[in-house]
Amino acid sequence: MTSEAESLYRSLVADGDDPEAPRRVTVEHRGDRAIVILDEPDRLNVLSAPLVRQLRCAIEDLAADSDVRSVVLTGRDPGFSAGGDLKMMRMATENPGRPEGVADVWRWIRREFGGVARLIAGSDTIYVAAINGPAAGVGLAWALSCDIAIASERAVIVPAFGRLGLLPEVGTSWALTRRLGYQGALAYYLRGEHIDAHEAQRLGLVQQVVAHDQLLVAADEWCTRVAAMPSHAVAMTKPLLRASADAGWHESLTMEEFAEPTCFTTAAFADSVRTMLARSQA
Repeated sequence: MTSEAESLYRSLVADGDDPEAPRRVTVEHRGDRAIVILDEPDRLNVLSAPLVRQLRCAIEDLAADSDVRSVVLTGRDPGFSAGGDLKMMRMATENPGRPEGVADVWRWIRREFGGVARLIAGSDTIYVAAINGPAAGVGLAWALSCDIAIASERAVIVPAFGRLGLLPEVGTSWALTRRLGYQGALAYYLRGEHIDAHEAQRLGLVQQVVAHDQLLVAADEWCTRVAAMPSHAVAMTKPLLRASADAGWHESLTMEEFAEPTCFTTAAFADSVRTMLARSQA
């Protein structure tokens, strides 16, 4: 049995949950929306244990808040995130003979890095990634896990996996193959070249590029689009579209057929029908 002292995963969780640890994530509530800021700018919002654990807790709290319909995920300038913490990576490589072996690394990747991605993707809340500067590694993976990704003109997509001898991780392989196709995703990985904001938009990695000082304004506009729609429609459409990305045409059609009748029972739909009928008869 691995002791507390021997377990790298438990040690990282303890470091991340230390009440004396500085705040690395800031949450700003604004009515029906919230802004979550990765907040260690001196290290380009590197994914330290405190930042990761604080982010996970913040997202769990937001997912449980039914009044919050959209969340903007961004970084404190000058960047979105430099990705994984090299100090943490060194800890993982220095003692390969630990009783837990690579299972400890797997636990951190799956439960913490992957846990954040699953919360973003699995929540009914719409997540808007506002990429304000360099985005690399798992930080980039989280941005690509969001429902909408927009970028400032200072944004840079950094495919760092290959240079480190790693694979695309935390959902990146899924996101890249769906946006770029297999050959495009492999070329992205092999080149490992920095991609500026406008090229990222051309490739479909982000949906909008704006001036740097307008990034949060643009993100808020997406939140306003969410707020303008009936809450059930957006909440039901998100999982439908995500599931359809992996389904065939017949399966997608069937999911739509089962979901749509529920919408007919809502007051929002009934009001829309009455309004349109009134206009047509005027």
